[in-house]
Amino acid sequence: MPYASNDGVSLYYEADGDGEPVLCCGDVGLGAWQWGWQHAALAGPYELLVGDTRGCGRSDDPPAPCTVETLTDDAVSLLRDHGVRSAHVVGAGLGGMVALELARTTGRVRSLALVGTALAGDGYRPEPMRGDPTDDEDLRQSLEAAFSREFVDAQPGAISEIVEWRAAEDADPESWERQAAALETFAIGAPYEITEPALVIHGTDDRLCPPTRGEELAADLPNGELYEVDGAGHLAHIEASREVNDEILGFLAEH
Repeated sequence: MPYASNDGVSLYYEADGDGEPVLCCGDVGLGAWQWGWQHAALAGPYELLVGDTRGCGRSDDPPAPCTVETLTDDAVSLLRDHGVRSAHVVGAGLGGMVALELARTTGRVRSLALVGTALAGDGYRPEPMRGDPTDDEDLRQSLEAAFSREFVDAQPGAISEIVEWRAAEDADPESWERQAAALETFAIGAPYEITEPALVIHGTDDRLCPPTRGEELAADLPNGELYEVDGAGHLAHIEASREVNDEILGFLAEH
């Protein structure tokens, strides 16, 4: 099983598929399960790289402050360990901010697909999505903030499966706090420096990162385009996975 290392921190990741590499950067406190809906669509035509964010799953989590820059260094370490010079990057929430910083500072990004993210940490409040991995009911209730009400009501089986995955892979309360703290100091001060093609995907019922933040992000990136997922909540890439995957695949094919 492959592990990358950033300054002694062990970071688990998996790679699957052939073709150009696509790196997935995850949202606050969520395990790699969050990319399960993209796996079948992307791993095949592309090489999909999915890591456990520090503090989640099988990755280490040292008791030290966590910043977007730290998580960006983790992403670089993963790419370097796998021998990848540059990749398309798909990021959700906090992971979208990591993807933006990776593009701004490293030259390792071919294109960006950004789900439910913003130009600055104060545009995203993930606290309602936080759940205690040892408490299934707490995990279930917190998902009501991450998805549209219609999805929660219509997909009780999927919600139950997600609860199980969260219990196994999500960050514990202390690790969640460290990841969430990364939002406090983050802001892309010069989005015009990020010239890579960028697809901004945002659910119109996102109650954690308001849709206006997606509009601002797409407008401020020189090569940004906005795709709104009608009726979807914050985790639009899960709730409307077929629609979102089609958009991502079409976007990647162009870039």
